[in-house]
Amino acid sequence: MAQYPQLQFGMQTVRKAGERLAGDLSLGPNRDISEARQVFAVAHSWRDSHFMPMRSVFLSVKYRMRKEQIGGDMAARPKRMASIRRKLRESSTKLDQMQDIGGCRAILDDIAGVRALLDKIRQEFPHVIRQEWPYIEKPKPDGYRSHHIVFTFCPRTREQRPFDGRRIELQVRTRLQHSWATAVEAVGLFNGEDLKHHKGSGDWLRLFQLVSAEFAHVEGCPIGPDVPQRRERLNEIKILNDKLGAVSILENIRTATHYAETFVYERGKFFLIHYREDRTVTVENYTETLQVAARLAGLEQDIESSGGKAKVVVVEVDKIENLIRTYPNYFGDVGVFLQNLRWLVSGKDAQEYTLLPQKLVAPRPEERPDPRHLIRRYDRWGRF
Repeated sequence: MAQYPQLQFGMQTVRKAGERLAGDLSLGPNRDISEARQVFAVAHSWRDSHFMPMRSVFLSVKYRMRKEQIGGDMAARPKRMASIRRKLRESSTKLDQMQDIGGCRAILDDIAGVRALLDKIRQEFPHVIRQEWPYIEKPKPDGYRSHHIVFTFCPRTREQRPFDGRRIELQVRTRLQHSWATAVEAVGLFNGEDLKHHKGSGDWLRLFQLVSAEFAHVEGCPIGPDVPQRRERLNEIKILNDKLGAVSILENIRTATHYAETFVYERGKFFLIHYREDRTVTVENYTETLQVAARLAGLEQDIESSGGKAKVVVVEVDKIENLIRTYPNYFGDVGVFLQNLRWLVSGKDAQEYTLLPQKLVAPRPEERPDPRHLIRRYDRWGRF
């Protein structure tokens, strides 16, 4: 069994650390950082202890997708410490009760695949379903659509017992639904607004709400609240697009993103994505859980100390080609959403996403991978 980080503190210590994280805790200059360092050490240890359960859920879902021939991609990642702190501040959730510290995501080709996978998971799964949030059948008011399931991890071997009871969240969505969430985050990043958490331009938030309803329409799913009938809805989308220049802005974001053409052949379990303040993004490849956990904790501590706005996240994918298409919001890819918005403003229906067959390239084992091949530069963003 691979070596995974285990919790190094008692649960009472974890609860107290959560209370401090929700308060005014800083590693910035002119502060007594000894307590803060200890609090973050506890929080990181608690988060890292979710790696093994998260991987178990990831593999269990992946197995069912393959067995049932359900097309799509799988990925997994631990929750960023900045997101953990935000959630602790803005809700009554406690650190030891947080249900999405370890998260998996299944992005499926179509709505039929989503329903087939959910049926299979409910019939048979090695971990207990704790709670479900059917945001596809009951969309959020802002238009967000995805099905969330929280599992309680159930150990099957003696080595897995230290992770008993960890909660892991699985999000299941279509590529069309994922393109919507990607665009919300990319536009928010581009405009310097937190649209994902409903902060920023009311016009952009309304546009996303209306486009989500159109996506639900083409997928044959329930439409969210507070949106007009289809004819009026399409007209409002056109008006908002003209007012915001939405297609143009999305095209700017897409053009500003340059994906590396070079394949990286080594298969790593984990990829650490670092979005820097100088508008560069780097991706580091790791095979060992303990290494990537230590690197993540170190970078997050540096960001906290400097008070910067950089982001760092760890993603687990089964092959490196899926990294960008599974978590495209970290690179600004809004192509699927952009194409559908163009169709809508020109009077055409949106379309379910169809993934074309990917080109297979023979590996070159004699060459060592260079992580710099994955660097994405965002220098053009400031020019628009």
